[in-house]
Amino acid sequence: MDHSPQIGDRLTDKSTEPDDVTIRDWIGTDAFVQWSALRDWIAVGYPEVFTPDWIYGGKKHGWSLRYKKSKAFCTLLPEYRAFAAVVVLGGAEREKVEARRNQLSPRLMELYDAAETDHDGRWLKIGISTADELKDVTELLTLKRPRRAGV
Repeated sequence: MDHSPQIGDRLTDKSTEPDDVTIRDWIGTDAFVQWSALRDWIAVGYPEVFTPDWIYGGKKHGWSLRYKKSKAFCTLLPEYRAFAAVVVLGGAEREKVEARRNQLSPRLMELYDAAETDHDGRWLKIGISTADELKDVTELLTLKRPRRAGV
């Protein structure tokens, strides 16, 4: 990187796929707690469904961790001193969100309402730095694809 990292900068060194130490050092220990909790939540609730896949989006977007089966589930974006999840909601998934609008957090609904819808769905980028923000994301992901029974 040609300058000191700024909040929100992405990991752009293409030469090395990020590992847990790199992610923790980049996003910070507090954000890494939420990062790990979300990864664990996905692993427990969707066993043998998703294989996380590091993808490199070029110098502008850098590295991201994608969870996908036949269609995208979510993508985690490690940013300097922060991280976010990107969740794309198709038509049926948007109907589920609308049906539960009053049960979802006001913050999540603000992000949902502000997100633009294009040909492949409504793209939400949700910053996660607290347990409440993590809960917003897990509730949205559960609407997108129900978890395994008993979890």
